[in-house]
Amino acid sequence: MKYPKSIELGDPSSNNQNLIDIKLKILCCRYWLLDLWDCHDMVFPYWRIYWNKNDGGELTHGEKVYVMNPDSLYIIPPFTSFSSRFVKNNIYSKGIHVSGRHLTTNYSEESYLDKSLVHFFTHFNLGLPFDNVYPGIIEIKLTDYLKDRLHYITERLKIENTNFKLTFNLKLQSFIKEVLTNMGPELWKAINIDDRVLKIIRYIESNITQKFSNPNLADKVNMAPNSFARLFKKEMNITLHNFIQNRKIAKSCDFFDHSNKTIEEVAFDLGFSDRYHFSRVFKLVTGLTPAIYKSGKYT
Repeated sequence: MKYPKSIELGDPSSNNQNLIDIKLKILCCRYWLLDLWDCHDMVFPYWRIYWNKNDGGELTHGEKVYVMNPDSLYIIPPFTSFSSRFVKNNIYSKGIHVSGRHLTTNYSEESYLDKSLVHFFTHFNLGLPFDNVYPGIIEIKLTDYLKDRLHYITERLKIENTNFKLTFNLKLQSFIKEVLTNMGPELWKAINIDDRVLKIIRYIESNITQKFSNPNLADKVNMAPNSFARLFKKEMNITLHNFIQNRKIAKSCDFFDHSNKTIEEVAFDLGFSDRYHFSRVFKLVTGLTPAIYKSGKYT
């Protein structure tokens, strides 16, 4: 009689398997009527999926303008600087200005298609290293499966917008994961990071409230500071200094979203010298002041 190799796992095979752990954390999921969508140079530490049921939405990243097609989804990775607008009501040339309302069963979508954007969005994180992929906007065509999932999700959001049942959560997770599988190589580049860089990324994330220095981090992987800095930039397409700033600002957004900490407390907890230094970095990374982000008035 053969016994399982690992009693804990109940796995009778001796073949080791290297599985990738993606820690999907959904932050919000909404279905709105948008009358105004003038948002300029937005940068946030989470993934976004956008879909508009009708024409009229545009996204801009760098010099490229994406005319949003109802037959496509638009994926925006964390720390991507982008702008959006509703071409039928384009007023502001800077800042973040949004006007809209939750779409419920009391509204007839068809009667608003000529004057508003019927807009679905969800925000989420995947955990490291997948929250640190290359910035950009990825357009993917809606498959029949995705159309079916999207129809279910949007119809449920018109009925329930606060307390979701398990079935809805599972279908939303399934939808997001299916979207990611259609991205192509952009997401999967993250798994090929040099082990030394990945070790430091995980160390930073686990000790995000500490102050970091390049020499101390390089020493943890037995490298000279300059050599490690070059390796990190090559692997991550961002300097080590900017990466640390981004991760600290990402953590500060998490504090603002899920705690009652003040701006001063968050600045202190994340190792900034004072509120003013923290506010400068926060504005540099996100385009918003901490006070505006904390108020939620940018959404």
